[in-house]
Amino acid sequence: MRRLFLSASLALAPVPGLAQGVVTERNISAGLAAEAAAAAVEACAGRGFRVSAAVVDRSGVLKALLRADGAGPHTVYSAQAKAYTAVSMRANTSQILETVRTNPGAARLVDIQGFLIVGGGMPIRVGDEVVGAIGVGGSPGGHLDDQCAEAGIARIRERLG
Repeated sequence: MRRLFLSASLALAPVPGLAQGVVTERNISAGLAAEAAAAAVEACAGRGFRVSAAVVDRSGVLKALLRADGAGPHTVYSAQAKAYTAVSMRANTSQILETVRTNPGAARLVDIQGFLIVGGGMPIRVGDEVVGAIGVGGSPGGHLDDQCAEAGIARIRERLG
């Protein structure tokens, strides 16, 4: 009985060094997410690429998704997975890909469920804070998906602060 009481007391005790109470976090709004996705799809369409663009919030939850007319069905998954990977790692997926290629310690990142480590995913930041991410899938190369994702972020950049 004494062990049970001690275990329960430890489980309920506050953890030193961790803040208690309410946590306030900033997230990308649904409106800005939809606008960024549309701008990314438009940028790729202007170059002849039919893509999908997905925007997730800071927790990786889908906020907006747009699939261009004629874009392959796989582009929906790839766009969302790239955005999820970028927000989870707080880095561009092209940079993560390079890390996986050059750092043996990072080689297993590709095995994380939901991750897609190819170009086209970028975090959306307000200063140094990640408030979401965008992923684009369907162009003939990750560097081209990157360019369209950048166009999506550029469209909303001034209104992020």
